[in-house]
Amino acid sequence: MIEIKEMSPEEIQEKLDKGEELELIDVREDEEVEAGMIPQAKHIRMNDIPDQLDAIDKDKETIFICRSGARSGNVCAYLQDKGYNVVNMAGGMLDYKGETKPKSQV
Repeated sequence: MIEIKEMSPEEIQEKLDKGEELELIDVREDEEVEAGMIPQAKHIRMNDIPDQLDAIDKDKETIFICRSGARSGNVCAYLQDKGYNVVNMAGGMLDYKGETKPKSQV
């Protein structure tokens, strides 16, 4: 099996703090993102990913986020197999200490 590239929540926060533009996609369910998500992230539920492939730039590094890193890891494996440039946020939102906002405010 091909290894999935991972990035820690701290690394992602550092990049955002430096003003780097990151492609972030949160794959959690609606009620989870309403509790708080990274403001720069797009929300595409995990089960909607196969129907939303056009919304993901195949060549641009895209970081996937979920609650703990498991679902986003599955999404990364699926997309990497299809040739996408993906990164999993290890530890997920449980380990993320940066700013979050409810989806309705993003």
